[in-house]
Amino acid sequence: MSLQTRVNYINRYREIAMQFSKSGLGFLIEEIGLDRVISMPRRIILRQQNEEVLEKTYAERIRIFIEEMGTTFIKLGQIASTRADLLPPDLIRELEKLQSHVAPFPAEEARRLIEESLEAPIDELFMIFNDKPVGSASIGQVHRAMLHTGEDVAVKIQRPNIEKTVRTDLEILRHLAVLAESNLEWARNYQVTDMIEEFSDALINELDYTIEARNVERIGKTHKNDSKIKIPEIYWEYSTKNIMVMDFIKGVPVNNLVKLDEMGINRSDVANTLARAIFQQIFEEGYFHGDPHPGNVSVLEDGTLAFLDFGMIGRLTSDLKNNFGSLLISLMRKDSGGVVKAIVKMGVVPGDVSMRDLNREAEIMRDKYYDVPLSKLNFSDAVNDLFGIANKYKIKLPQDFTILAKTLLTLESVVSQLDPDFSIMDVAEPFGKALLLERYNPKNLLNFQIDEIQQLGTELREVTENVHQFTKGLKNQNLPIEIDVKGRSQFSKHLDRVINRLSFSIVLLAFSIVMVGLIVGSAILGEGSIIFRIPIIEIAAIFAMGMFAWLLWSIVKSGRF
Repeated sequence: MSLQTRVNYINRYREIAMQFSKSGLGFLIEEIGLDRVISMPRRIILRQQNEEVLEKTYAERIRIFIEEMGTTFIKLGQIASTRADLLPPDLIRELEKLQSHVAPFPAEEARRLIEESLEAPIDELFMIFNDKPVGSASIGQVHRAMLHTGEDVAVKIQRPNIEKTVRTDLEILRHLAVLAESNLEWARNYQVTDMIEEFSDALINELDYTIEARNVERIGKTHKNDSKIKIPEIYWEYSTKNIMVMDFIKGVPVNNLVKLDEMGINRSDVANTLARAIFQQIFEEGYFHGDPHPGNVSVLEDGTLAFLDFGMIGRLTSDLKNNFGSLLISLMRKDSGGVVKAIVKMGVVPGDVSMRDLNREAEIMRDKYYDVPLSKLNFSDAVNDLFGIANKYKIKLPQDFTILAKTLLTLESVVSQLDPDFSIMDVAEPFGKALLLERYNPKNLLNFQIDEIQQLGTELREVTENVHQFTKGLKNQNLPIEIDVKGRSQFSKHLDRVINRLSFSIVLLAFSIVMVGLIVGSAILGEGSIIFRIPIIEIAAIFAMGMFAWLLWSIVKSGRF
């Protein structure tokens, strides 16, 4: 950040410093180095608001500070509450309490923003426009309206100047993150600058309503043939970056149990429909609603479920979906080794992490759930244990996986209110089994082997390059050097595993080709499978099966498959 920019932002820096002090976090001003950015008397910087604040935990003080700082900080705090892999549990619990209490802006301002964005008088756009908002949040508010064609719609309007405010705060936070990492070891350990960048990207996306509108349409395509799921339609001719118009859906919040009972709605059916919809989005499309809390899921009079507010969406790449499937399958099988492998594949594991300790943690987790039937497995506890392991060993998991985990935790909480005996794992199990069958499809196995070979080739090229650099340096320096190649055993095992798998595939393919050739040849000749009274095909089959069994046993016995 340039000096001129810092001067322009000086008032906001002072507000942050004052709020640090009032929230009982005044010591951070000097530790971060903020006192070198602003000019304030030390007695003011270190002043505390009252004794009550000092009695609170640091996690509570951070939440109070965030609430007082407004929209940008609150939204970032809400996003950060999904990162249990990065932040300690007590702070996560406090961040989950963050709520935006923002008064609605005047209807006249809302009308002006609509007319400016859509370049038309409001009476030409809508037959009816209700000045009283039906909902208000930190970034925008929603008004009910009716199009001239008769459709009942919800008009979402972004707050005036909110983007400028957010971008200013984000720029300041980036600078503070850099200061923190340069002065504080814990900030470096938590990679504060990376976190701010990641959270900033998510927040900037929320400022563009066209992104949310595309999210609505994509989720809608997933359920286009599902009569039990309702996704609002987007009216693109009335939608822009800061205005979004969609179907107005009036329903009952999914957690209003009394009203659902009065309507004669079967709550267990609602729970099943909701869980099935979320897992369908996750496993079949890899694109899912990231925040299915009761305010975003409504039940219509006929029992149909309606999803609302698509500002937070999770995306699973093919690799991430496979790794999550591996994690789910490993939990189903009580396989601690599989859990560790899935975690390692999904996240960035620091180089100094002891794999032995990590495996031991996974075994403890396995023992905890070993005798628990799948239908009785508490998914929330399992996920929290998983995040506890990731946090302990500083394993940084992909943001989309943390959104996925948060989604499933929210889902379990909602369905347990609808039906205390309902288990989301019962719904997840068929999807996990389908994923398992898909994984072991011969075509997918071949693709997996190709990926393994490509990975091996990359590793071999890196080794070759390193050896070349080493020999070049040795020639130039002519110095005696003792080399300890770390991970050589692991690399050797990986190479053996790939070769064994490849041999397995080749033998299986050869066996199939030989047998098919014999059968086809016999059919063409119009002769049986017996030559000189010897059953050739049967003997060949037995011989080939024997070779196959021997090779398989050798590979399995080696422990490197």
